[in-house]
Amino acid sequence: MSLATLGLVGFQYYWVTNALKINQERFEQNVYQSLAASISRLERGETSDIILNAVAQDSTFKSVFFQKIEPIQFNILRKVSIERRPSVMDSLFNEPMPQVSQTFQRIIASRGGKPQNQFELQKYFELPASVASQLFTPDEMAIYLREKEKYLGFVARRDSFAQVQDYMVNREALITEEYNVSENVAENIVKANKKIELVEVVLSQMISDASQNILSRLDTADLRKDITSQLAQRGIEGQFELAIMDSRNQLIPIHEVVNTHNLRLNGIKAALFPGDLMGQENFMIIHFPSKQQYLLRQVILPLSSSLLFLVIIILCFIYAIKVIIRQKKLSETKNDFINNMTHEFKTPIATVSLAVEALQDPDLANQDAFRNRYLAIIKDENKRLGTQVEKVLQAAALEKKDFKLKFDLINLVDLIEDSKRHFDLQVEKKGGQIELEVIVDNPYVEADAFHLSNIINNLLDNANKYSRDQPLIQISLIADPDRIKLIIRDHGMGMSKDSVKKIFDKFYRVPTGNVHDVKGFGLGLAYVKTMVEAHHGEIAVDSEINKGSTFTIILPRKQ
Repeated sequence: MSLATLGLVGFQYYWVTNALKINQERFEQNVYQSLAASISRLERGETSDIILNAVAQDSTFKSVFFQKIEPIQFNILRKVSIERRPSVMDSLFNEPMPQVSQTFQRIIASRGGKPQNQFELQKYFELPASVASQLFTPDEMAIYLREKEKYLGFVARRDSFAQVQDYMVNREALITEEYNVSENVAENIVKANKKIELVEVVLSQMISDASQNILSRLDTADLRKDITSQLAQRGIEGQFELAIMDSRNQLIPIHEVVNTHNLRLNGIKAALFPGDLMGQENFMIIHFPSKQQYLLRQVILPLSSSLLFLVIIILCFIYAIKVIIRQKKLSETKNDFINNMTHEFKTPIATVSLAVEALQDPDLANQDAFRNRYLAIIKDENKRLGTQVEKVLQAAALEKKDFKLKFDLINLVDLIEDSKRHFDLQVEKKGGQIELEVIVDNPYVEADAFHLSNIINNLLDNANKYSRDQPLIQISLIADPDRIKLIIRDHGMGMSKDSVKKIFDKFYRVPTGNVHDVKGFGLGLAYVKTMVEAHHGEIAVDSEINKGSTFTIILPRKQ
């Protein structure tokens, strides 16, 4: 049973630790993925900025940036002429002038113009400001300016595309003339070269940026916000410490850092700008101070149920052990009771048997003195047997609470003196004495005289039995208006603290060694405690080995 309980406890411990370990690994994986996603987004953003800056600085990149380059086939020109295929650039260059609004068309028509004629519209858009302000009303002027702004944008794009077209046409013409290839092949070569130039510019800028200070490449506020968002998407919330670890293992905090040692020791790292071709290696490192609390919250339900199950198992085991120990004690108590009862019954039975055998002798049977003596012995031993049986039956009745008390107003001093006279002879035979001290004005109490007398007799009997030589038994009676206190003190062998705790248990007898010189079943004090409580009183014991015991009974005057 112990091994099974230990096995269950061990299994629960393994399950809980394994669940915590798996949860921690999942947490670290989610944190790393959040860092990696933010770093990837940061790196893509930097690359996009470099490309857009390069395109913005050189307008010739625009024409090839989003174009697909067909495979180049170097077919040498002979007599066959290959017609040039229109390009995206051609379509951009041939972009029509934007349509004007219906409102502006009505304004032009009201002035006698033809709004469907682009050349006439161009003339209106190219009017000087002084002339236009005289020609149109203020409301019409606002519409005119909006339409003119669209027209000027179109003109700017057309001029830019014209420059690019001139550049591309010149390059294509040179390649066509020098290598004797078709115009389509020359166009693809020019586009490919421009894309190569763009890649070279971007790579050059990326290499240059890689050598810069790492903080100049970051927007720390935006980075913290993005990391917080990535963590939230994976269900991770809470405060965290964030820093950059450079190639010299120096920490550069970019978020509140309380303990750099914990951050360095327990932080989760991810490479910063892993796509850099050159430059020093830097890391983003993050640490959660409340990581353990977060992990415990994640497994609080299964952990609580497991702990509850574990506690139930342990409590059941403890209960089973207690039941086993109690059964063992009951078995020992039963055996002691049987041995004591056998001993108590064996002596009077043997005495009666001897007396009967003596009476069966004709010579002794005819002598009145001997016959009366043996008959008296038989009577006494029979009474003794009856008393022992009555004690056992009385114990059973007490256990079932099968008794009734008859409360009468009795004189407690008289009751004590009667019991004292009964034990005086036994104590005096051992060279001892019983002292009585009465400090009461009113000795009357409401009690059951029979059971109260038995209480006093049991305590005096124990005091006499457990006093080895010349017993000194002191009885004190002290009263106050509502209660009366009875104290019986002996100077005998005393009891240990363990025995004091068990003294009122049924069948318990204070150990006196292997010699059975103290008679009894261990029922007397159990009876005393039950009867005192039935009188709504209290009983206490104070004892010390080799110095004696003191029993104190407190009874109310009225029930």
